[in-house]
Amino acid sequence: MDSFLRETLSAQYKNIIFNDQGKSLQGAELVSFLKNADKAIIALEKIDETILRDLPNLKLISKYGVGLDNINFEALRKHNVELAWKGGVNKRSVAELALHFILGTVRGSFHSHHDIQNGTWVQFKGFNLTGKTVGVLGLGHVGQELIPMLKAFNVNILGYDIHNRADFCKEHNVNQVSTIEELFSKSDVVSIHIPHTTKTNKIVNERLLNSMKKGSFLVNTARGGIVDEQALLNALKSSQLASAAFDVFEKEPMENEELKKLPNFYFTSHIGGSSMESIRAMGLAAIEGLNNGKEAFPSNFFDYDL
Repeated sequence: MDSFLRETLSAQYKNIIFNDQGKSLQGAELVSFLKNADKAIIALEKIDETILRDLPNLKLISKYGVGLDNINFEALRKHNVELAWKGGVNKRSVAELALHFILGTVRGSFHSHHDIQNGTWVQFKGFNLTGKTVGVLGLGHVGQELIPMLKAFNVNILGYDIHNRADFCKEHNVNQVSTIEELFSKSDVVSIHIPHTTKTNKIVNERLLNSMKKGSFLVNTARGGIVDEQALLNALKSSQLASAAFDVFEKEPMENEELKKLPNFYFTSHIGGSSMESIRAMGLAAIEGLNNGKEAFPSNFFDYDL
């Protein structure tokens, strides 16, 4: 943990156990770590019935970060464990990584880097982002942070969200389309900014990818599981997608060896929300949630974007 956050937390609580292993704890190891705690800050640790039934002292969980797909809400209710959460706390760093991915794929700088690493020195010919159509899937915290950045490139921006974002779209000259199919079929680049839920699991499937313009680009800095990775693999191998850049995967660490080896697939290790500034912001939000001791997210969270 960041020394500033450790000091901030230590100034407010005396009996603290820190996870200094540098890894996400799971299963019995997580239960052992939390067995005497009545409050806990968790990040990517999976919290479900098998964990909570062995933690009778736990009364409150405060979430470090914005993703909640690792938490079973039914199990929380069953065991009377409260959850504190703050949306959008890392939106800037995620949006900046998404912009980086968009530029790197479209302009071809990632591909050129890969070529040189493999002993080939050629002038890879990418495209200008200027004048392209960029589709933003999800107009929540991160999507709304990304769009003003994109405007500097004079792109045509399409947006899709299950909510009416008319005011935002009017202010930023975004065309909010009515279906996800329209977003994918009309965009040169699609950037994903929705949560992973039962409703969005593999929502970006073979049909959607094949509806895109041949040679288009896909970016995912949201959550693994939203994109069907087998369909992604096929689209990249067939050049239906020119390239894609992902920060998140169905299983992390990334296990898909075929994807790893593709020359037109670029990836990072879930670093979107992990800039130094966002780490501190997420930590302070988690400490605030620990202190408030109350639910801090809308009851219909899973209809919202990250």
